[in-house]
Amino acid sequence: MLEANRSELGIMKIADEVLGIVAGIAILEVEGVAAMSGGLAGGIAEMLGRKNLSKGIKLENSEQGLKVEVNIIVEFAVNIPRLTGEVQRQVAERVERITGARVAAVNVNIEGVHLREEEGDTGDKEEREKQPDKKDDS
Repeated sequence: MLEANRSELGIMKIADEVLGIVAGIAILEVEGVAAMSGGLAGGIAEMLGRKNLSKGIKLENSEQGLKVEVNIIVEFAVNIPRLTGEVQRQVAERVERITGARVAAVNVNIEGVHLREEEGDTGDKEEREKQPDKKDDS
């Protein structure tokens, strides 16, 4: 829990999950991010939807400020250095603006690449797999 503000009226504390949600929304708004990732478990990245925005985000409060570590899956053919720079900028700016907490670092882990299906090709592969092979008896 982050203690973000102390005044004569009291103390404001922000739960890690709230900070994670703020960071998660900022990440998913960056073009080229396919999804958040819950981490690599058994070699498989679990893609997370909007219901789990704080998953895949690790927060650590230090003397220098808040350290944020994020796990993402990127779209194929994006410029990864540009994308990670934009993720870092968006997360730091959004967390600082909304919570008032100082962000010391945003570390981005790329855990997968999402390949888009060809338009007009969706479902065809599944249909082919469901139908039995037809042999030509002529």
